[in-house]
Amino acid sequence: MIVCVCNAIREDELRAAARRGAPCARTAYKSLGCEVQCGTCLPSAREVIQEERDRMLSVDSKAA
Repeated sequence: MIVCVCNAIREDELRAAARRGAPCARTAYKSLGCEVQCGTCLPSAREVIQEERDRMLSVDSKAA
């Protein structure tokens, strides 16, 4: 699913950026060679990144 129309950033790209350590949407976009344009996507992008970071924490805590 496309999250950012301006930069054509897909949800899976944001999740991968979060797994690589991007703590927020702006950092994730930068890691993808983009920057926020209109900003309409930021709430959705933040949600996707937070979901992925929460999922990673859950997996890490189960592995410990």
